[in-house]
Amino acid sequence: MTKAICIGSACKDIFFPTDEGAVTKTPEDLLSQKKIAFELGAKYKIETRYESLGGVAANVASGLARLGVKAICYSHIGDDEMADWITKELEKNSVATNLISHEKNSPSDLSAIIVDKKSGDRIIFSNQKANSKMEIFPEKLKNSEWFYIGDLHGNWEEDADKVIQTAQENNIKVAINPRQVNIRDNVGKIIEIIKSSNVVFLNKDESIEILSGLKKGFSEKELNDEIFLIKNIRELGPEIAVITDGVRGGWGYDGKNILYAPAIENNPVETTGAGDAFASGFFGAYLKKKSLEECLKWGTANAGSSVKFYGGVEGLLREDEIDEKIKDIKINIL
Repeated sequence: MTKAICIGSACKDIFFPTDEGAVTKTPEDLLSQKKIAFELGAKYKIETRYESLGGVAANVASGLARLGVKAICYSHIGDDEMADWITKELEKNSVATNLISHEKNSPSDLSAIIVDKKSGDRIIFSNQKANSKMEIFPEKLKNSEWFYIGDLHGNWEEDADKVIQTAQENNIKVAINPRQVNIRDNVGKIIEIIKSSNVVFLNKDESIEILSGLKKGFSEKELNDEIFLIKNIRELGPEIAVITDGVRGGWGYDGKNILYAPAIENNPVETTGAGDAFASGFFGAYLKKKSLEECLKWGTANAGSSVKFYGGVEGLLREDEIDEKIKDIKINIL
């Protein structure tokens, strides 16, 4: 039986590193606390560019496969040369591609990513032309133990309903990592999906937006508190809630203990896919019946390795490598 089907996007990411952007902090804007600016009309020289497999489903499936978990990527790509490249990259990482479908006469999805070399943080410009046409066929999903729902596009509410219904009818567990665009599009639907999930992965900004969508009048101080966030996210229904906040680290909560792990790499080369690396490390450990503490260590180690490389795949760890990396990771009980 398939251990996990990862549902969402698979694309090519192209990275453009630069140190010419002006970064400003805007803490008064809870949903956008840092911004980067470039001169309008200017032309900036990029010394080197990088290419990588991208997309949540592709990244997480690759991370799980490297950890010895049987993973399938369920995604929709174009019928161009890039589609062949995406498929080969997935197979290179031991990800099954039999649930990859193709949109005729369409380019595959592509992301252009501006990387601030000083911080390793980035801005992503994403074109999801093919993936927005993805269809969910429940009969293709029944042979699985877990679904991992990533970034859905197009008729994503309808697709999510089909996935959740298939899970409920076939006793399949669900992990979800909703994207900010889905939250802003229909936060009520995201909350509904979280209530039907077993594990939820969010970054801090996504957590803030979801709880703001509950319209319970939470204060700014409460919404800026990770402990408050993770408790309230878990109260929506999942067994495990996980929140990350970049170089600050990650939090996990199982209803008994809130655990925190500081990031182990504070000078990242580039952070795209770090959240997916954290999720695949944590989720891989969870599927192997590891403790919450061990899961948090695996996620932290995987993310710490990922940010040393451009893209979300090259730095992903294998199980023997992750066992070595976690030895020095300290977990705090909050």
